[in-house]
Amino acid sequence: MLPFLSMNIILGSSSKFRKAAFAKVTPKFETMSPEIDEKAIRDSDPQALTLKIARAKAAALLSLIADEAILVTADQVVVINGEIREKPDDEDECRRFLRSYNDQPIEVVNGVVVTNTKTNARAEGNQVTHIQFRQIPETVIDKLIQEGHVLSCSGGLKAEHSDMQSYIESIDGTADDLQGVPVELIKRLMTQI
Repeated sequence: MLPFLSMNIILGSSSKFRKAAFAKVTPKFETMSPEIDEKAIRDSDPQALTLKIARAKAAALLSLIADEAILVTADQVVVINGEIREKPDDEDECRRFLRSYNDQPIEVVNGVVVTNTKTNARAEGNQVTHIQFRQIPETVIDKLIQEGHVLSCSGGLKAEHSDMQSYIESIDGTADDLQGVPVELIKRLMTQI
């Protein structure tokens, strides 16, 4: 048994996709939604940016946690041609993002911060996943935008969606990494603290 499983575990996220994927880390956890202005936190390095935002999420939640717990916070961005992409502002931006992924290498960068509220120990790290798509048809892009889920995903990228799967040329990570829950990294960080 992993040592952290005996503690209360809190996922600091409002993402329903992240919540669903986090069950692979542990089936028993609570969630809390950090209220921060992510756009106020900037860095030109995507790994630094995701860690800064994950730290800010942890800081926003720590004072609200009364019991001993392991708090996990995370952030994700998509990087293409050096451009950092967060959640699209609207459908037009999402459409532009999705069209640009045709035949282009993409990085999905996750930053994770794990905090032990009893000891104040903290561990953090990044997971970078590389993915490349073949030509994504306009009909698929239209469907994804109409469904709306891509509007709440970093870079408008929901690669685990069944309509996107057949257009994946290559990937060097897991679907969990793409959903913002790099399971092995999170388990390793939880064990460290």
